Amino acid sequence: LPLPFRFPLSLRMVEEMLAARGITVSHETVRQWALTFGREIADRLRRRAPRRGDKWHLDEVVLTIAGTKHYLWRAVDRDGFVLDVLVQSRRDAEAAKRLLRKLLKKQGRAPRVLVTDKLKSCAVAKRTIMPGVEHRQHKGVNNRAENSHQPTRRRERQMKRFKSPRPVQRFLSIQDPIANLFHLRRDHRPASDYHAARAQAFTAWVEVDRAPLAA
Repeated sequence: LPLPFRFPLSLRMVEEMLAARGITVSHETVRQWALTFGREIADRLRRRAPRRGDKWHLDEVVLTIAGTKHYLWRAVDRDGFVLDVLVQSRRDAEAAKRLLRKLLKKQGRAPRVLVTDKLKSCAVAKRTIMPGVEHRQHKGVNNRAENSHQPTRRRERQMKRFKSPRPVQRFLSIQDPIANLFHLRRDHRPASDYHAARAQAFTAWVEVDRAPLAA
């Protein structure tokens, strides 16, 4: 049941959609199904994903969780595909270093170019973790990362704010690989190419979603 990760639906909305089809479950059951099967679907999509671009955009956004400020750090490539996310309580150099180390471990290589805003913590972390990588700091050239926060903001509004950091990290680590599959950049291609790309995404989705999943 990956619907809450694919669309900005509440658990109770999914409960009602299933009820309309004769399936009676509680929204808490929907939550458990989504987390159990969503993780495996996301992992399969990551394994199928092509190698991402060598230009990384980093940005952080404030999340208010249980009345406390947290920071969602996100990295995307030059085409807007999400590379990784990390929810942290701070936005200092150590927080930036933690994200860069996580990125290097998962991507298996350093980027050619790192793009950030004017946050000094990113510059300090970059000099320590990636001293040989070109670094561009300018708010105007980092729109790619800033725009990638929009699905999270929609989810935050739907859930009437997040309740605790760990579920946010868990949810977004599943949502982003699914969002990457349907990140088709409609404004950069003619309608025929977009429809073909969307059909390919649907095919991949069916192959992953209908494969036997661990219970």
